[in-house]
Amino acid sequence: MAGDRFDPNEAARLLDPERKRLIDPDSIVAKLDIQKKMNIIDLGSGNGLFTIPLAEKTSGDVYAVDVEPEMLGILSARVEEYGLENVGYVQADLEEVSLGDAVAERAVIAFVMHEVEDRLKAFEEVNRMLAKGAKGAVVEWAKVANPQEGPPSDHRIDAESVTEELKKAGLQVDEVDHGKEIYTVYFHKKA
Repeated sequence: MAGDRFDPNEAARLLDPERKRLIDPDSIVAKLDIQKKMNIIDLGSGNGLFTIPLAEKTSGDVYAVDVEPEMLGILSARVEEYGLENVGYVQADLEEVSLGDAVAERAVIAFVMHEVEDRLKAFEEVNRMLAKGAKGAVVEWAKVANPQEGPPSDHRIDAESVTEELKKAGLQVDEVDHGKEIYTVYFHKKA
């Protein structure tokens, strides 16, 4: 079941230094082995928890995709503060993104799949937008009782469901890192 969408009025919470105890975007970005000229898609970019470190790793295009125009506006201001010039903004639902086929070599989908109505269709879109051999990561809230952060337990998706949906969408799952409150599923598109 998809949860309610995140309220853009609470965007500052997403960058709270306390969240670093849950997730280190830099370690996930490092594991994706980004090369200097790669194009990257950040699906559910929000205000840029991953967009900024991704854009700093490449001179290629970084496509920040989010359904909320307010979040893209906040992200745009942050990108400008960082002096980055390689970020483009796409307002879209993840089930239908207005980017071409095979436009990126990397993708990050962080803390958004629990909000998506048709996850399989969204993962099929990811497959379509990625070049052959491209890598990606899905970062999501673990299904835990009485969560301290993030959405309520009944709005979360377990790692096994994400793994199965990625496979059904034609993507190859490489590894699942289970944390206490979050997990990361690393995948690639078959060559």
